[in-house]
Amino acid sequence: MTGALAHYLEEALGSSEALIEDGQGVAVSTRELLSKARATARDLSAIEPGEPVLATIANAPPDLAGMLGIWLAGGVAVPVPASAAAFASDAAQQATGARFLVDRGRVESVSTVRPPAREHLRDAALIVFTSGSTGKPKGVVIGHERLAGKLAVLDRLLGLTTQDSVVVPLRLTFIFGIWVSLLAVRRGARLVLAAKFTPEGMAKSLGDGATVLAAVPTMLRSMLAAGAIAAPALRTILAGGETLGTALGGSLRAALPQAGVYDLYGLTETGSCDFCLPPAEQIDGAGSIGRPTEQVAFRLVGDDCRPVPDGAQGELAIRTSFGMLGYLDDPAATAASFSDGYFRTGDLARLRPDGRVEIVGRLKDIVSRGGNKIAPAEIDALLGSHPDVAAALCAGVPDPRLGEAIHAVVVPRANAELTPEALRRWASQRIERYKVPDAIYLRDALPLGSTGKVRRAGVAELALAIAKAKQQ
Repeated sequence: MTGALAHYLEEALGSSEALIEDGQGVAVSTRELLSKARATARDLSAIEPGEPVLATIANAPPDLAGMLGIWLAGGVAVPVPASAAAFASDAAQQATGARFLVDRGRVESVSTVRPPAREHLRDAALIVFTSGSTGKPKGVVIGHERLAGKLAVLDRLLGLTTQDSVVVPLRLTFIFGIWVSLLAVRRGARLVLAAKFTPEGMAKSLGDGATVLAAVPTMLRSMLAAGAIAAPALRTILAGGETLGTALGGSLRAALPQAGVYDLYGLTETGSCDFCLPPAEQIDGAGSIGRPTEQVAFRLVGDDCRPVPDGAQGELAIRTSFGMLGYLDDPAATAASFSDGYFRTGDLARLRPDGRVEIVGRLKDIVSRGGNKIAPAEIDALLGSHPDVAAALCAGVPDPRLGEAIHAVVVPRANAELTPEALRRWASQRIERYKVPDAIYLRDALPLGSTGKVRRAGVAELALAIAKAKQQ
């Protein structure tokens, strides 16, 4: 049994003449990709319908063939980053019970134990792991029909064509990179994947006829900081993953006046791209996330989940037919995330008089570092597991390039010989690179509030005080 996404892509790949490239000069035709996907599906003939299968992601054309092959076999793709240590695939395997891993077209056995049958995976296409507010990553289950429906909406919104050349430096382990790549393939556009973002690499791709760039604001800031951008054919910039901001939006318009910017807001759980500020509204709507996209409803609610009065701030809650099927094996967390059919985003927002929505803060304790959402509690737990660490506390600190950087206060155990550099190296072997703290401060105690409880805001205050002292 194959789902809607498999049919959606199989048809497109069979009739397209486009190329999928890796940014280093290696290209695969869409028909070659389809052939590789069908070979992968044959190698996965033993799986059950709805069975999770790990897919190693290196941001290369074989990654898309691997995911499509899993879908053609009736499985559920679980993207895991190839650049991370073995812990990433081990953690995903333990969470999903996957028996197989697809790595650059090869199918490998990682377990002999058949995973349990799960009703909520029957129509699933993807399990994407995101940071949960408790520190334990949650597996967001994304359905075939729902993602295919969202792609149709985005197709109408963005208007990609077979003449487009779409550059994607976004990781295909996250929903933004996934949907942009799938939409480009579906449209028969040239797709250029970047294994690693660098301003120099982007300059090369943009100078090579790119018409569409998908990036998080942190990438765009880095590109602007590197100097003038030569992108003669660029017509569209898709920005998402974090708030674009008025200043960055203005800088982009000045540097690339021919490129219209789509500022996109959405969550993995809600199907992504729930709000859009299109190019024509960038000036009037600056500072907002725009208005809802098709089949998205929203409201702003208070602590009691009731709508707040007009003009008041409240938590942004979203209802959409394209949202997740639920969190993997966690019906309690799934139920707690919704109220009256609306997903509670954890973002504090207000409705402006012009009808656009503006994000004003966050309720959930999540750091947005370079567009990646990270739960500080997850980093606390990792650092706290080091044998020489007695306690650890992390927080997001404003950063001009990343949006937010991760800073940590660590209390060493008595007589421990511990340095921030050694602790960062240790952490980098056990967690994704983007989650490794940017700065670690060794102190005798964690910052506390007036009630004696640890105070996460104290970490940010310490970091800002240290930075100020260095400038004096």
